[in-house]
Amino acid sequence: MIRILVINGPNLNLLGMREPEIYGRKTLQDLEELLRPLSIERGIQLSFFQSNHEGAIIDAIQQGRLSADGIIINPAAYSHTSIAILDALKVVGLPAVEVHLSDITQRESFRHFSYTSQGCIKTIAGKHFQGYVDALDELKKYIHLHS
Repeated sequence: MIRILVINGPNLNLLGMREPEIYGRKTLQDLEELLRPLSIERGIQLSFFQSNHEGAIIDAIQQGRLSADGIIINPAAYSHTSIAILDALKVVGLPAVEVHLSDITQRESFRHFSYTSQGCIKTIAGKHFQGYVDALDELKKYIHLHS
């Protein structure tokens, strides 16, 4: 069974309340409840982690090298600022897919560039929760091709 760690960054714990016109009204719990049965159907074991703290996200990535075959990461605002998260993704060497609920290229100019995407095999943006489902499929395909 493929093991995937799903990491969500700052303010994603407030999905459903945070700018619903951009992020929708569904919660982080709703996302996890959507992904669990879909992952079972795909032969994937998921574990979830969310933090508002950069260091905790880095720790989760580093710990993932022992417990995961791949990472789905939504670093949220850290995408645009965190070389440290990028370095953690690179050093761990697990295939990772970056997901953004909104289309970061259609938002403020400071959101257009993502440092963390440089440590990922793919970035999926603007597909809301479907982006996570697509990330599951991308990682499964990638892991099967490279194992």
